Amino acid sequence: MSAMPEIHLSQPPPDYADQKVQHDDNEKSPDGSANISPSHTTSSDDIAYHYLEFETPIPRPSYLSSPYDLRTTPPAEPDLKKYESPFKWSRRRKQAITWLSCLATTVTAYAAGSYTAGDAQMEEEWGVSRVAITVGVTIFTTGFAIAPMILAPFSEINGRRPMFVVTGILYVIFQVCCAVTRSYGGMLISRFLKGCASSTFSTMVGGVVSDIYHAEDRNTAMALFSGAALFGTGLGPLVSSFIAYHTTWRWIFYLQVITCGTVQILVILFFKETRGSVLLSKKAKCLNTYYDELEAAGFVGVDMPHESNPSKTTTQRIRWKVKSDEERASLLQMIKISLFRPFHLLFTEPVVFFFSLWVAFSWAILYLTFSAIPVIFTASHNFNLYENGSVFSAISVASIISTIISILGDKWMKRRFPHLGDSPEGRLYLTCAQSILLPVGLFWLAWTSGSNVHWIVPTLAIGCATMGIFSIYLAVFNYLADTYHRYASSALAAQSFCRNMLGGAFPLFVPQMFRAMTFQGAGSLLGGIGAVLTLVPFALLIWGPKIRARSKFASEIMEK
Repeated sequence: MSAMPEIHLSQPPPDYADQKVQHDDNEKSPDGSANISPSHTTSSDDIAYHYLEFETPIPRPSYLSSPYDLRTTPPAEPDLKKYESPFKWSRRRKQAITWLSCLATTVTAYAAGSYTAGDAQMEEEWGVSRVAITVGVTIFTTGFAIAPMILAPFSEINGRRPMFVVTGILYVIFQVCCAVTRSYGGMLISRFLKGCASSTFSTMVGGVVSDIYHAEDRNTAMALFSGAALFGTGLGPLVSSFIAYHTTWRWIFYLQVITCGTVQILVILFFKETRGSVLLSKKAKCLNTYYDELEAAGFVGVDMPHESNPSKTTTQRIRWKVKSDEERASLLQMIKISLFRPFHLLFTEPVVFFFSLWVAFSWAILYLTFSAIPVIFTASHNFNLYENGSVFSAISVASIISTIISILGDKWMKRRFPHLGDSPEGRLYLTCAQSILLPVGLFWLAWTSGSNVHWIVPTLAIGCATMGIFSIYLAVFNYLADTYHRYASSALAAQSFCRNMLGGAFPLFVPQMFRAMTFQGAGSLLGGIGAVLTLVPFALLIWGPKIRARSKFASEIMEK
């Protein structure tokens, strides 16, 4: 059977629901009433292929427009509601998906720092050095940095939900491996694989937010996501220190098996697909299957607008296809692009490079606390394991405060300065003010870490620095997404790689640096670096539009 040439619909066709097809009354039933066999509803044996969009009106099957009595029961019409655009979901449904995604992000971030609470026990059990044990943090973040570049194409093809389900189950399995391993090598392998599996619950959550919210409505959801990442990072050492202080290090991981397993059950039961292109492909497949069933039952054709007179309809056999499916490269090519393009952007785009450097340093400071807090508070205040863990509450509390400030501040800025939302730089005004808290917190911590200062003072300094880290983390996500649009995933992958690699490296040498340079010297050095990098958003406020205009990738989007 030959197919008609492809019909490309640049504009959605008229609403077919109110239009009728003209049929010839060439057949009567025995009692004189009009009747027609379903097989008589066709006007052509050829199939026309149309591109499907979410806004495309779906034509009615021709038998619905016929005044004749049907002799055969047609197949039931499919429920297309589940394939609607995620942008059109109800507010409650969007909030449910956002909160579930943030919960998954929290348990993932929890896993990064919870490991360090059991380092002394593991060191004694396996007879290795403290630095060797700390490699467990580094190798976890290495998996966290590398895996998304390989997994991203699978998310594009298969959607978010399959990736979350599969990697989430693997994440729980590798948590079990960490809990039961009997060797140092087994722990490192398990930590690496756990980092790979858990990476989707961080890197892809930003994609989920972009799937369901337009750019102008995205800040609240992104603030919750950023807050969840930092809240979980502080919660891990806080809870795990209590566990390790009262029992063995293995219960650090047993608890994670329970919590992560529970969250994964919630993901399997309640997380719905959010990627629009995947939903559209499923919708096209569902409709094509329905048309096949109609034709198999003898009901051939749908009402399509007539070429010469759109006010009338004609019966036509059609099938739907999705443009993104045809334009998509092969899986191997997509993996190559996913591995190459982030580094290409990193070294050719000044915005990506300096934002990656800025957020990588801030993330390194966050992970530095895993080693710095025990060193500082044990030496200066004679804290034990549990007391050191309680200091990490400053990170979690600061993340909550920062999230609230970001949400309320964004709403205030939109009311007070509505014109600022017209450019990516509009998001940086609050960041310029809040990001200063990172170097302020570092200097504050450096010069109040002595034994002659009450422990609450350096603890507050850690909270101050965390608020700065939060603003940087959120600004990088928002600015890169607003600037690079369809290249945003590659730009974000570049910063994610730098952030996790540098963050995982810092805990390895922090104790030696603090001993060699003193708390004041090392803290001041880090504060100075942070102060210099804080100039990044100020520079973009001044020269951002010019930099974007000279960028090959950003200017391409601006022209479109």
